[in-house]
Amino acid sequence: MASINVTEMNSVQLHQSRIAMLSESIKSIAFKKQQITKEFKKGDEVEVASQELGFIGSYYAATIICSTGDDYYRIKYKTLLTDDESEPLEDVFSAAEIRPVPPHQHETMSENGFRLYDMVDVFDNDGWWFGFISAKVGDEYYVYFPTTGDNIAYPPRVLRFHQEWSNGKWIFLP
Repeated sequence: MASINVTEMNSVQLHQSRIAMLSESIKSIAFKKQQITKEFKKGDEVEVASQELGFIGSYYAATIICSTGDDYYRIKYKTLLTDDESEPLEDVFSAAEIRPVPPHQHETMSENGFRLYDMVDVFDNDGWWFGFISAKVGDEYYVYFPTTGDNIAYPPRVLRFHQEWSNGKWIFLP
Protein backbone atom coordinates (compact mmCIF):
# COMPACT_ATOMS: atom_id res chain seq x y z
CA MET A 1 0.00 0.00 0.00
CA ALA A 2 1.38 3.41 -1.01
CA SER A 3 1.91 5.98 1.70
CA ILE A 4 0.06 9.28 1.46
CA ASN A 5 2.11 12.41 1.75
CA VAL A 6 0.15 14.45 4.30
CA THR A 7 1.93 17.70 3.39
CA GLU A 8 1.07 17.24 -0.30
CA MET A 9 -2.57 16.41 0.56
CA ASN A 10 -2.85 19.47 2.83
CA SER A 11 -1.34 21.63 0.08
CA VAL A 12 -3.94 20.41 -2.44
CA GLN A 13 -6.74 21.01 0.07
CA LEU A 14 -5.42 24.50 0.83
CA HIS A 15 -5.22 25.28 -2.90
CA GLN A 16 -8.80 24.06 -3.49
CA SER A 17 -10.02 26.02 -0.47
CA ARG A 18 -8.36 29.19 -1.75
CA ILE A 19 -9.80 28.67 -5.25
CA ALA A 20 -13.31 28.29 -3.77
CA MET A 21 -12.90 31.37 -1.56
CA LEU A 22 -11.61 33.56 -4.41
CA SER A 23 -14.33 32.29 -6.74
CA GLU A 24 -17.07 33.32 -4.30
CA SER A 25 -15.44 36.69 -3.73
CA ILE A 26 -15.19 37.42 -7.46
CA LYS A 27 -18.77 36.29 -8.10
CA SER A 28 -20.08 38.60 -5.37
CA ILE A 29 -18.15 41.54 -6.86
CA ALA A 30 -19.10 40.76 -10.47
CA PHE A 31 -22.83 40.47 -9.71
CA LYS A 32 -23.09 43.67 -7.68
CA LYS A 33 -23.57 47.12 -9.12
CA GLN A 34 -20.88 49.78 -8.78
CA GLN A 35 -21.30 52.46 -6.14
CA ILE A 36 -22.64 55.60 -7.78
CA THR A 37 -20.08 58.10 -6.54
CA LYS A 38 -19.29 59.96 -9.73
CA GLU A 39 -21.27 61.96 -12.23
CA PHE A 40 -19.99 61.49 -15.73
CA LYS A 41 -19.92 64.10 -18.46
CA LYS A 42 -19.76 64.02 -22.23
CA GLY A 43 -16.39 62.71 -23.43
CA ASP A 44 -15.45 60.87 -20.22
CA GLU A 45 -13.59 57.62 -20.83
CA VAL A 46 -15.25 54.79 -18.89
CA GLU A 47 -15.64 51.04 -18.58
CA VAL A 48 -19.07 49.44 -18.71
CA ALA A 49 -19.72 46.31 -16.63
CA SER A 50 -21.74 43.72 -18.52
CA GLN A 51 -24.68 42.19 -16.64
CA GLU A 52 -25.62 39.79 -19.47
CA LEU A 53 -25.45 36.08 -18.71
CA GLY A 54 -22.15 34.70 -20.02
CA PHE A 55 -20.55 38.15 -19.90
CA ILE A 56 -20.83 38.93 -16.18
CA GLY A 57 -17.42 39.89 -14.86
CA SER A 58 -16.39 41.66 -18.06
CA TYR A 59 -15.79 45.37 -18.63
CA TYR A 60 -15.77 47.22 -21.96
CA ALA A 61 -14.07 50.50 -22.82
CA ALA A 62 -16.48 53.26 -23.84
CA THR A 63 -16.96 57.02 -24.02
CA ILE A 64 -19.85 58.93 -22.47
CA ILE A 65 -21.97 60.54 -25.20
CA CYS A 66 -24.50 62.22 -22.90
CA SER A 67 -26.61 61.89 -19.78
CA THR A 68 -30.15 60.66 -20.39
CA GLY A 69 -31.32 61.67 -16.88
CA ASP A 70 -31.99 59.71 -13.67
CA ASP A 71 -28.40 58.39 -13.46
CA TYR A 72 -28.44 56.90 -16.98
CA TYR A 73 -25.90 57.58 -19.70
CA ARG A 74 -25.64 56.94 -23.43
CA ILE A 75 -22.22 55.45 -24.20
CA LYS A 76 -20.26 54.57 -27.33
CA TYR A 77 -18.13 51.42 -27.09
CA LYS A 78 -14.53 51.52 -28.25
CA THR A 79 -14.23 47.81 -29.12
CA LEU A 80 -17.79 46.60 -29.78
CA LEU A 81 -19.42 47.28 -33.15
CA THR A 82 -22.97 47.34 -34.51
CA ASP A 83 -24.31 44.11 -36.08
CA ASP A 84 -23.22 45.22 -39.55
CA GLU A 85 -19.81 46.22 -38.08
CA SER A 86 -20.05 49.65 -39.73
CA GLU A 87 -19.64 51.75 -36.57
CA PRO A 88 -19.10 51.55 -32.80
CA LEU A 89 -22.07 50.22 -30.85
CA GLU A 90 -24.00 52.69 -28.66
CA ASP A 91 -26.18 51.82 -25.68
CA VAL A 92 -27.70 53.26 -22.49
CA PHE A 93 -26.57 52.16 -19.01
CA SER A 94 -27.23 53.15 -15.43
CA ALA A 95 -24.43 54.84 -13.54
CA ALA A 96 -24.21 51.69 -11.38
CA GLU A 97 -22.93 49.79 -14.45
CA ILE A 98 -20.30 52.40 -15.37
CA ARG A 99 -16.97 53.18 -13.78
CA PRO A 100 -14.03 55.41 -14.68
CA VAL A 101 -11.15 53.76 -16.53
CA PRO A 102 -8.66 52.33 -14.00
CA PRO A 103 -5.26 54.04 -13.93
CA HIS A 104 -2.53 52.60 -16.12
CA GLN A 105 -0.54 50.08 -14.17
CA HIS A 106 3.00 50.41 -15.45
CA GLU A 107 3.78 52.16 -12.15
CA THR A 108 1.92 49.58 -10.05
CA MET A 109 3.09 46.36 -11.70
CA SER A 110 5.01 44.05 -9.44
CA GLU A 111 8.65 43.66 -10.47
CA ASN A 112 8.15 39.91 -10.31
CA GLY A 113 4.95 39.95 -12.35
CA PHE A 114 1.83 38.22 -11.18
CA ARG A 115 1.60 35.63 -8.42
CA LEU A 116 -0.67 32.69 -7.74
CA TYR A 117 -4.15 33.86 -6.62
CA ASP A 118 -3.66 37.50 -7.72
CA MET A 119 -6.98 38.99 -8.86
CA VAL A 120 -6.55 40.17 -12.43
CA ASP A 121 -8.37 41.42 -15.50
CA VAL A 122 -7.54 39.83 -18.86
CA PHE A 123 -8.06 41.64 -22.15
CA ASP A 124 -9.83 39.11 -24.39
CA ASN A 125 -12.87 39.11 -26.68
CA ASP A 126 -12.93 42.94 -26.89
CA GLY A 127 -13.11 43.50 -23.13
CA TRP A 128 -11.50 43.07 -19.72
CA TRP A 129 -12.53 39.85 -17.92
CA PHE A 130 -12.24 39.50 -14.11
CA GLY A 131 -10.56 36.37 -12.71
CA PHE A 132 -7.56 35.21 -10.72
CA ILE A 133 -4.23 33.54 -11.39
CA SER A 134 -4.68 29.80 -10.88
CA ALA A 135 -1.27 28.64 -12.17
CA LYS A 136 1.81 29.63 -14.14
CA VAL A 137 3.25 27.39 -16.84
CA GLY A 138 6.33 28.68 -18.61
CA ASP A 139 5.74 32.33 -19.45
CA GLU A 140 1.95 32.06 -19.39
CA TYR A 141 -0.48 32.57 -16.56
CA TYR A 142 -3.62 30.48 -16.22
CA VAL A 143 -6.56 32.64 -15.21
CA TYR A 144 -9.69 31.13 -13.72
CA PHE A 145 -12.95 32.99 -14.37
CA PRO A 146 -15.51 32.04 -11.69
CA THR A 147 -18.46 33.57 -13.57
CA THR A 148 -17.89 31.36 -16.64
CA GLY A 149 -15.92 28.43 -15.18
CA ASP A 150 -13.13 28.84 -17.77
CA ASN A 151 -9.42 28.40 -16.93
CA ILE A 152 -7.31 29.80 -19.80
CA ALA A 153 -3.59 30.52 -20.33
CA TYR A 154 -2.54 34.07 -21.25
CA PRO A 155 0.72 35.97 -21.78
CA PRO A 156 1.35 38.65 -19.13
CA ARG A 157 0.97 41.50 -21.66
CA VAL A 158 -2.85 41.06 -21.67
CA LEU A 159 -3.18 41.04 -17.87
CA ARG A 160 -3.64 43.84 -15.36
CA PHE A 161 -4.21 43.75 -11.62
CA HIS A 162 -7.93 44.02 -10.86
CA GLN A 163 -9.07 47.22 -9.15
CA GLU A 164 -12.46 48.22 -7.79
CA TRP A 165 -13.94 51.73 -7.85
CA SER A 166 -14.98 52.44 -4.25
CA ASN A 167 -15.85 55.71 -2.51
CA GLY A 168 -14.45 57.75 -5.38
CA LYS A 169 -11.07 56.03 -5.66
CA TRP A 170 -9.44 52.93 -7.05
CA ILE A 171 -8.50 50.12 -4.67
CA PHE A 172 -6.64 46.86 -5.15
CA LEU A 173 -8.36 43.89 -3.59
CA PRO A 174 -6.43 41.92 -0.99
